[in-house]
Order: sequence, then structure tokens, then C-alpha cells
Amino acid sequence: MSVVAVIGAQWGDEGKGKIVDLLAERAKAVVRFSGGDNAGHTVINPYGEFRLHLVPSGIFHPGVVCIIGNGVAINPAVLLGEIDDLKKHGVDTSHLFISDRAHIIMPYHILLDGLEEERRGRGALGTTRKGIGPVFADKIARLGIRTCDLLDKEAFQSRLSSVLEFKNAILTKVYDAPPLSLKEIYQQYCHYGESLAPFIRDTGSILQEIMSRRETVLLEGAQGTMLDPDFGTYPYVTSSSPLAAGGSIGSGVSFRQIAHIIGVFKAYTTRVGGGPMPTELKDEIGELIRERAHEYGATTGRPRRCGWFDAVAGRFSIQINGFNSIALTRLDILDTLPSIKICTGYKLDGETLDQFPSNVAILHRCQPVYEELPGWQTSTNNIHDSKQLPSQAHQYIARLEELLSCPVNIISVGAKREQTIMVRQVV
Repeated sequence: MSVVAVIGAQWGDEGKGKIVDLLAERAKAVVRFSGGDNAGHTVINPYGEFRLHLVPSGIFHPGVVCIIGNGVAINPAVLLGEIDDLKKHGVDTSHLFISDRAHIIMPYHILLDGLEEERRGRGALGTTRKGIGPVFADKIARLGIRTCDLLDKEAFQSRLSSVLEFKNAILTKVYDAPPLSLKEIYQQYCHYGESLAPFIRDTGSILQEIMSRRETVLLEGAQGTMLDPDFGTYPYVTSSSPLAAGGSIGSGVSFRQIAHIIGVFKAYTTRVGGGPMPTELKDEIGELIRERAHEYGATTGRPRRCGWFDAVAGRFSIQINGFNSIALTRLDILDTLPSIKICTGYKLDGETLDQFPSNVAILHRCQPVYEELPGWQTSTNNIHDSKQLPSQAHQYIARLEELLSCPVNIISVGAKREQTIMVRQVV
């Protein structure tokens, strides 16, 4: 097996970091292919507990090449801080590389992100205000600055001068904000460029060499499928594609080279920020799930919205990604519940929908149709063999497999590496 994509199958925060950290032991490279520091992957291993925002989750395996792909938006200050923190914990970062085609988050991106959210008022999208939307907008508008630009100071100054003139006009004339200093930004980002220069490479050629030896490459997604700008709950979405197809674009790996696609689902559903979420629980069960699972954003600390598993959204996710298998995480969070519900359809104006709507106004009006299964009310934290799972947990997993038409090959029953059940080997 050459290339395996690990994709968030819901609204993000599914536990992709743990799955990648676990599978990286059998891989030669891990590539983060989308998003920016608006995504946080929590990883717990012998080095400690880490919240990675840009560095791939395979960094804890010394023999694994870790690449921040061309599809990632990089805040240099955040990345350098993350690298320093890893080094302080004894983690080797000499096998980390950054694509020379990755775009850079600039101060005006962050400023404009916050100003636009404030302008929207009650209609705010709930962005992390990290500058992610504006940097990807500039990428498409051909106004972006890339890591390779930082390596040529003269060319960088010329490009920054042109772009900043335009951005300052927006800041001063649209938002009535003070202009940014060309000199200050130029000097600061030249310093970032010098610090990052040892990591910046033509990562596409590195990956092609690894794949030519038939060694395994993991593509690590950020956020989740239902936040995709084309297929997610638009406009309450992210700004780069978290889909399996996005893994090809954001890494430079041909889609024909992707041999296996793993969809990471939580055993329930969560979401951060605005937008519709049909199975959201605004009651004591939702609060119980949130507190048991400590469902607070790794990047923002915001409480996540919690709800029952949504099989309608799940089927749609499988349809547009083409998952070969599922990694089901946080099964243990359901251990105490006497019964568990699964959303199998939506009710809208007296009719039942089994397809995921494209229009969020319609989705806001949809009511979940539930199927109720018995809970197991016993701990699964220390189970390592699927045969040891309670019969009710088997029943729940089997029903999810049936509804999604996809096998569950990995089951996570805790945050640590060893709290994982490998039903079938996928790497």
C-alpha cells in the first residue's frame, strides 16, 4: 500500500491526530494537506500531550518524514512556536519539511478576518479569526505570498509592497482601521524566512521518491468533510478542502496514487462554530457527552456542540470521499448511557429525507428521525480485542456499518495509543 488518506468524516474534531499518530509507526511519510492553525490535533503519547496546529501528527516517530503540504496556510509565528515546543519535549524535528508552495498568513489576513466577523454581527460565521479565510481568498485572487517568496528578500519586498498597498486601502477606507507598516512586516517576515529556510523544500519530489520505493505515505486532513467549501454546510464552512480529493491537491500526490481512504468518525457528532447541526442535543445528555469527552476546541477552547450520530451526513460523507474503511473514535464516551440514538433520516414538512440537503436554510428546518439502541453501561477503556466488546456495543457498531455501508476497521476507546482496537490492519 502506497498512499493512505486519513479524512475527517463529520464537522472536524473526530480524533484524526490520534489515528495518524497510531498509523505513522508503519509509514514512511505523513503529509498535512489542508487548513491552517485553525485546526488542532490532540495527540497523547510517551512524549506527553500535544495540541498540534500545523506540524503533522507523525512527528513523534523519528524515522517518518513529516511534510506541511502546499495546501496548508502557514502562520510562521505559530509554526516556529510549535517547533520550539516539540524540541523542548525532546521531539526530533529534523525530519520536518515545508512545501515551498505553501501560502503564508500575513498580519492583514488576521486583522481582516476579525474585522469582517465583527461587521457581520449576529450573522457571524464563527471563524477562529486566524486569517484562514482571507489567506485562501488571496490564494485564489493571486495576491498570496508563499514560503518560497520568503527566501528571496528583494522579490518579497516588491511583492509585499504591491499587496500591502491594496490591503491598506481596504483597512482604511472600508473598515476605518489604521494602515499597516510595510517596513515592520517586511523585517518581521524576513526573520521568519531565515528561521524557516532549513525546512522549506520541493516536497513533491521528496514524496515521489518515497512512493517510488512503495513505502507508505499518510495524508493527514484537517477539519471535516461537512466543512468543505463545496459540499459542506455553506457558508458555515472552512476555506480549503478537507476531502480525500483535497489530499491530492494539497500534497502534490496524484489521486491515482491514493490506495486507501480512512474516514474518521466519532461515535457521536460534534461541531464548533455556527451553522446547522440536526442532531445537536441542547439538554443534559449533550452536556454529559461534552463533559465526559472534554469537548472543547483544541485551538479556540470553545465548547463543542454535541449530538447523536448523524448517519444522513455520514452517508453523504462516504459518497463524496469514497471511504474504504472507518476509524470510529470515542466509543468509550457512550459507556455510561442506558440508550443511544442514531439519526437515520430527516423530517421536513411531513416528508422524510434520506439525502443531505445543500441549502442550509432547509437543513435548519430538518428534524432528525432517530433509531434507538440499548447502551452497554460498562467501561470499554481497557478493551484491546473487538471480541471483548459488550454485545450492545457490537450491535451499535454493526448498525453504523449497515447504515454507512462501510466497515469499521479501527475503534478508539480512549485518548492514548494503546486504547485502540484494530479490527483489521489498514496500513
